[in-house]
Amino acid sequence: MFKRALYSLLVLGMAAPALAKVDAVDGYVRLLPPGSPNTAAFMVLKNDADQPVKLVAAASSAAGRAELHTHLYKNGVMNMRQVESIEIPAKGEVALQPGSFHIMLFEIGALSEKSPMPLTLTMDDGQKLDLSLPVKPIEPMAGMKHMKH
Repeated sequence: MFKRALYSLLVLGMAAPALAKVDAVDGYVRLLPPGSPNTAAFMVLKNDADQPVKLVAAASSAAGRAELHTHLYKNGVMNMRQVESIEIPAKGEVALQPGSFHIMLFEIGALSEKSPMPLTLTMDDGQKLDLSLPVKPIEPMAGMKHMKH
């Protein structure tokens, strides 16, 4: 009886699909000038599972709402557009970065480099990542630091 129960547990355990393990690395929220009500969060999402997983939602207690966005180039103009999900490939990663995928944070109160911003990410398999992201100022574009006017 014990052997059969143990065997059943092992078989069921092997048959049940495991949640993808998604990690967020190098995350931060962009510090904007005072009075700017919106900002963005950036990071690299890594998926160690054998199947792709999708980021389907983001939320923060410090924002009125959070949306998944990307940038599209159309007729020589860059436009930002909301997307329903961001796929993280199996055994791969996706970079959320300026000019690409990112998380828009709307209706932000005061931001400070001294206080991290809470952010919860939800995947399509039910996994949630609770993050505490540092707030960083906008970095000058490469080569712009040393330009003289």
